[in-house]
Amino acid sequence: MRVACYVDGFNLYHAVNELAKPHLKWVDIHAVAASLCRPGETLVKVAYFSAYATWLPGSYARHREYVAALRNSGVECHIARFSEKEASCKHCGSRWKQHEEKETDVHFSLTLLEDAFDNAFDRAILISADSDHVPAVRRVRTRFPGKQVFIATPPDRFGKARDLISAANSGTAITAGRLARNLFPATILDAHGVTVTTRPPSYDPPPGWAPPP
Repeated sequence: MRVACYVDGFNLYHAVNELAKPHLKWVDIHAVAASLCRPGETLVKVAYFSAYATWLPGSYARHREYVAALRNSGVECHIARFSEKEASCKHCGSRWKQHEEKETDVHFSLTLLEDAFDNAFDRAILISADSDHVPAVRRVRTRFPGKQVFIATPPDRFGKARDLISAANSGTAITAGRLARNLFPATILDAHGVTVTTRPPSYDPPPGWAPPP
């Protein structure tokens, strides 16, 4: 059985950020997806969807390094954009710039649907707890009843994903321990041994840390 995994980058990132364990942000998504496969299944695709916060230099740099690590591991990365608009307070009149993520959810849903129509998978794993993906999941299950859709929610998000899990065949929660067992090494090398990128210092594990068994 062929498995394709679709990763909601922001949903996963914010869940990990709330754990206050920044070393888990350096997670090898391809390895996590492989760990979610059942015996006899073959992981044929991992797709990651996110956008760069270009107005935040530190965050932007770390995200680019992470995407380089993902691409080197074979993950298909879809990077969308943020739009900028003026916001204001009705009471005090102060104004500021506000950034809004654009296109990520659309790319996620369209890719899932296109792959279903192209018969690219037998089982889809969605790493997300966002109910915005419910219509796409329902459409896949309606049009392709022989295909399965499985939800793997980011840490501590299972309770927020009831609608998404109900639309799918089944679901489970990704634990912090699963992420910790599937981190990238500090230095990412390509097939020729050349350095692709290195782990940002802020993602270094705490002293004495070791992955759980």
